[in-house]
Amino acid sequence: MGDQQNQLPPTRAITEEEALQAKTESWYEYLVKAQPHHTDYAGIVWHGTYISWLEEARVECLRSIGIDFADLVKIGCDLPVVDLSVRYHQALRLGETAVLKARMRDMSGVRIVWDYELRSPHLPNPETPPQDILYLTAQVTLVAVDREKGKIMRRLPPSVKNALVKLSR
Repeated sequence: MGDQQNQLPPTRAITEEEALQAKTESWYEYLVKAQPHHTDYAGIVWHGTYISWLEEARVECLRSIGIDFADLVKIGCDLPVVDLSVRYHQALRLGETAVLKARMRDMSGVRIVWDYELRSPHLPNPETPPQDILYLTAQVTLVAVDREKGKIMRRLPPSVKNALVKLSR
């Protein structure tokens, strides 16, 4: 019974609102390097590290278009993860670097869907052919929540909506 009180109720705010639909094909690239604290004893990146990297890339992508997450908190808006899907294709190992590509795939109402790909970097080296290793693919769904009320917002704050529309261009 207590768990039901903590769950977000179904709401029409999540459903599609035509004026807020946006899609993008443009990727934001975020470089990651597997450090000792990211790995297990075998030197393989721990699965939870990838989740942290997804959030880091998303926060940096938002910052790059003028949305500082600290400012969202100040205006009372939070963007919690409501759905997460991760597919691990190949392990990243200690000392290896990769490019985490992130993009906002869809924005409908207050629901924002992000796609991710973690791939080997394409380093300009004429002596060795570039490798294209796919380590991970993921999808994350966020929903705008009023921090004070703890409820899903009916619509995104105008400043947030206007900034997110930049990602669709």
